[in-house]
Amino acid sequence: MSAREFRDDLGAKVLLPEKVTRIVSLVPSLTEAVEATMPGAIIAATDWCTHPEGLDVTRIRGTKNPDVAAIIAMNPDLVIANEEENKPEHIAELRDAGISVWVTEIRNVDQAIASMTRLFEALGHSHVPWLEQARTNWANPEPVFDYPVTALIPIWRKPWMFVGSETYAGELLGRLGIFNALGLHPERYPKLELSQVPDVELVILPDEPYEFTADDGPEYFSAHAALISGRLLTWYGPAMVDAPAELTRALRSALS
Repeated sequence: MSAREFRDDLGAKVLLPEKVTRIVSLVPSLTEAVEATMPGAIIAATDWCTHPEGLDVTRIRGTKNPDVAAIIAMNPDLVIANEEENKPEHIAELRDAGISVWVTEIRNVDQAIASMTRLFEALGHSHVPWLEQARTNWANPEPVFDYPVTALIPIWRKPWMFVGSETYAGELLGRLGIFNALGLHPERYPKLELSQVPDVELVILPDEPYEFTADDGPEYFSAHAALISGRLLTWYGPAMVDAPAELTRALRSALS
């Protein structure tokens, strides 16, 4: 049976069999998305792929250092990757070995929904209920507050790193009326000293990639601090469904 030809988010050619049943995921949010849509299709995933809970598949190390040789030996129908989370050299190595790789590019909510719609259509799923619900929930969400609030969003410390320009997390918060104080910074994830960041009313501290806690993070800022799930902030996929309501509750609580 001849393979079908598609194009991924970056325009690269991807050849797929008529029925895709063996997928390796290099992206935690996409692991959750595929497993929610095609249960059992994921045969291997990174160590960081923590959702759905209890996922029992082969682990192939991290997003930045996957075991490429092991993936090639599995001969999957498809490997799914992301241009930000995964390294081009690993993607090239897989493709050179004849493995089909689908690379996503996601910088905002609309792009996330369009990207996953395109991927799942290629995988034979033109109607994905959770994805349609995510589209509805993010179409016109209610602002968190009655007035605009500017926030800082640290994602690492030692050194301090922040959400900057053209990021999924920044655009997602903007839809909720939370404006990123570093949204016009020339870098997407700038490294800055605390003396270099502007004063804001709110600092949003996710629990990943750095695990900020009540005892590690808020004390560095004079602003109100909101400790939130990083999955709600950065994971496109099923997490998008509940993210508007759950983020609203957490952020309102921080300023109450």
